[in-house]
Amino acid sequence: MEIFANLALGLETALSPTNLVFCFAGVFLGTLVGVIPGIGPLAAISMLFPITFHLNPTAALIMLAGIWYGTSYGGSTASILLNIPGTTSSAITCLDGYPLARQGKAGVALLMTTVASFIGGSIGIVLLTLFSPVIAAYALTFGSAEYFSLMLLGLVAASSISGASALKGLAMVILGMLIATIGMDSQSGTARYTFGSLDLLDGLSISALAMGLFGVGEIIASVRRITVKDIDRKGITFRSMLPNREELKRSWLPMLRGSSIGAFFGALPGTGPSVAAFMSYAVEKRVSREPQRFGQGAIEGVVAPESANNAADQTAFIPTMALGIPGSATMALMLGALMIHGISPGPNLITDQPALFWGLVMSFWIGNVLLVILNLPLIGLWVRLLLVPYHLMYPAILIFVCIGAYSVRYVVFDIFAVMIFGALGYAMRIFGWPAAPLLLGFVLGPLVEQHFRRAMVLARGDFTAILERPISGTVLAITALLLVWSIWSGLRQRNGALASAKQS
Repeated sequence: MEIFANLALGLETALSPTNLVFCFAGVFLGTLVGVIPGIGPLAAISMLFPITFHLNPTAALIMLAGIWYGTSYGGSTASILLNIPGTTSSAITCLDGYPLARQGKAGVALLMTTVASFIGGSIGIVLLTLFSPVIAAYALTFGSAEYFSLMLLGLVAASSISGASALKGLAMVILGMLIATIGMDSQSGTARYTFGSLDLLDGLSISALAMGLFGVGEIIASVRRITVKDIDRKGITFRSMLPNREELKRSWLPMLRGSSIGAFFGALPGTGPSVAAFMSYAVEKRVSREPQRFGQGAIEGVVAPESANNAADQTAFIPTMALGIPGSATMALMLGALMIHGISPGPNLITDQPALFWGLVMSFWIGNVLLVILNLPLIGLWVRLLLVPYHLMYPAILIFVCIGAYSVRYVVFDIFAVMIFGALGYAMRIFGWPAAPLLLGFVLGPLVEQHFRRAMVLARGDFTAILERPISGTVLAITALLLVWSIWSGLRQRNGALASAKQS
């Protein structure tokens, strides 16, 4: 009966007028950002992150989460109509979505992606509701040693799995942790790496770093890359969206399989919706009796990845909310929003802030319903938005970025920090260095340091005491194996590239 009481509390919180408004604003902005190629959910959340400083924590998280899973709905629109993915997780939708549009079935593809997204999101919410309290209850027995080990594993796993180069990912994690040490030490009050600057005493703003790396860096990289193609606006009508019986028959099993795959990969650190979407597509192609149809306009190749990435969007909150360990850079921003409001993430969150947690969970249901209602009638609006030249759009975005950076602390230094991190983000894109692990290191770095120092105090400086604890020792052993595998695979990949270069 306790679960029903919690759901009733969450529904009451989510249905409050203020939270409803911000839920609608989040999913609308998420869809809008998802439709526009080149921005993506992380850049959008980074640019809108300062707004949440002036909201209560529940409304802030509901809006940020709405942007997060709303982009998955909108990202498929550009993939199907333009063959340009609005988000990374929608890239696989281009393979069959765009051929369907060329065959005059763009309306069917858009409707089925909306349905698949809703089903995937619903399954993810159910798993989040069932498993988060169980994991949190078990995690209450953890001490600082266990939290240090788990966070270290999350950082290594995220940098090793998600990036093209594990060595580059690990280097970016370390750089993020080093940047996070700038400012005053929380325990001793000693200034670290401030170089006599008063602006650096409070440390660097997470909003400035995120907006610079992902917002400004993404916009600079997208300016010359994005072009508008011709779209048949009149060919997309409500009647054209109705699928036939064969298309419906081919869709429901891929939706269920995609949702299951997405729910699994979403809860793992470093994987997320992009990996889930690619894996679900590969599975559908493998189990299909007609694999040659994939890439030619197979409806299964559209609904499977769309249901997978939306299920992954929801289950990504399981380790984030239950353990306080984000598996991706976007989830790190969610934790950043909590910490800015003075709320400690982790297993105590569910018991100490039940209205916030369950209100966020129930807002997912409301947000997914709103997205279905929004996407179908407003497809014409999204199509017209895709026709706006990008060179007219990005200057306005940059202006809002600067305003947002300044509004956090009303310090001009933050605007310069955004510019510096924007240049760094663009340079990292040119040289192939991943930016997401840097943000993870920046957010988790202080927590890793805090729990490590606390564990060392309790162990009187003896590190072997951490290794002797069953859970922390096992997790550190897994981390070491993953680290060795990452370095070995990175060196092998580099040697293979050098060998092929010599042969050519």
